[in-house]
Amino acid sequence: MKRRNIAVIIGTLITTGSLAFAQAPTKLTFGHGAAPGNPRHEAAVKFAETVKAKTSGRFEIQVAHSAQLGDDAAMITALRSGTLDISANSQGAMANVVPEYAALGLPFLFTDIQKAWQLLDGPVGEELAKRTAAKGMVVLGYWDNGIRHVTNNKRPIKTPADIKGLKIRTPPDTMTMDIMQALGADAQQIKFSELYVALQQGVVDGQENPLTNIASAKLYEVQKYLSLTGHKYEANPFVMSKRSWERLSPADQKVFTESAAEATRMQRKLSKEADEKLTTELKAKGVQIDTVDRKAFVEATKSVYTKWAASPAGDFVKRVVQQAQ
Repeated sequence: MKRRNIAVIIGTLITTGSLAFAQAPTKLTFGHGAAPGNPRHEAAVKFAETVKAKTSGRFEIQVAHSAQLGDDAAMITALRSGTLDISANSQGAMANVVPEYAALGLPFLFTDIQKAWQLLDGPVGEELAKRTAAKGMVVLGYWDNGIRHVTNNKRPIKTPADIKGLKIRTPPDTMTMDIMQALGADAQQIKFSELYVALQQGVVDGQENPLTNIASAKLYEVQKYLSLTGHKYEANPFVMSKRSWERLSPADQKVFTESAAEATRMQRKLSKEADEKLTTELKAKGVQIDTVDRKAFVEATKSVYTKWAASPAGDFVKRVVQQAQ
């Protein structure tokens, strides 16, 4: 009798343990470089919540914001090796692995952000996704990082002559560096996580970023002038490690794809709304906002097109330019 009771107890423990093991969620990590409040972070949280809901808690995605897991380049390396599962990364860092991404940032390519989204949601985006998959990452969507503008502490910038000689921080992105150099600026590379202090201490005179990044990182606290140059569009490729993706069942891959589409729509909407209201908000915080002579800036950066059309990615660059127009 005692032996039977012991057997029942053991069997119950084994069954209970097996059920607990089966119900333990699969944990994934989603890393990005934006601060809380930025549309990128809000959409990342949305994606995590949607996947969890659609899988009844079988997947738990932990979001690490503000470059907690390293800068964008480090996160791309981690994605390719499979030590990071998901990231909403920067266009510039992606271009260091898939050079064709740089074409999206040609100076003054888009006059309307909707045109950029249409381009990414069509054949250009499909081709970038194929090239990205060949580098060990699966594109879940193309998030929006807005149009980039220049801030500085020296003087208002209204013409290319005004930016000449200023030390302007750029990410380690060749396209952005080419644009700043064509305008006569001294382009210097500093990690975004170190930018606030660099501006505060005068290591550089200024920087260039979308309004959402300027606001969420509180760069307005250490910059006096904002010039609405609109010199470059930037996407945030929303990608998953191919190794992590291939561990999902086809049904779960469908859930992740659907959840990504929802998060992408939300992120773009938030980014557009933020861009529309932030000039007023930044002005209220004491930043002097100036418009620029766009025609003069376009003329000054024509050499960038010539350089990239002759690059190894030249054929893709020409197609992007043609479709953008």
